[in-house]
Amino acid sequence: MNPLKIIDKYYPKDSITYPILVRHSQAVTKKALEIADRVPQLHPDKKFIAEAAMLHDIGIFLVNDPPIGCFGDKPYICHGILGREILEKEGYPKHALVCERHIGVGLLLKEDIERQNLPLPHREMVPVSTEEEIICLADKFSSKRPEVQMEGETIDQIRNELSQFGEYKVKKLNELLKKYGF
Repeated sequence: MNPLKIIDKYYPKDSITYPILVRHSQAVTKKALEIADRVPQLHPDKKFIAEAAMLHDIGIFLVNDPPIGCFGDKPYICHGILGREILEKEGYPKHALVCERHIGVGLLLKEDIERQNLPLPHREMVPVSTEEEIICLADKFSSKRPEVQMEGETIDQIRNELSQFGEYKVKKLNELLKKYGF
């Protein structure tokens, strides 16, 4: 599998979104592999991590987020399920789950979806495998926002952003940080 070939299929290289997506995906991949190296005792599948981290945001072109060049008709929170659909059609169901399970700060419970009346299927969308957790955590350190993308996010910034979604999110983040050696 070549993740860039799949990205190239859906994103014109001369688009605004292409370099934003690729830089972000490369940053997430780098961070995810660094995290995987911290936990050799968990035997993370680094090849899968590298592929899935590059593809975790494949669905953003279908959402409406003009600052990153996305002019679709869906809200941003839908990019995970849209990415899942794309990767399932491409024949990568395991990679597709990473797309779905990293959204909503990567800790999206069925209860959250129902309570907030989010335009998503009513099911748990939380990382399940070690690899999914690693990619979800790595994604928190990188933003597609141009002003943050180059510097990266600090743990305090991530906690602050998550706190707006409730203490459970910060608690879960802290558990992941501890589990993965931060």
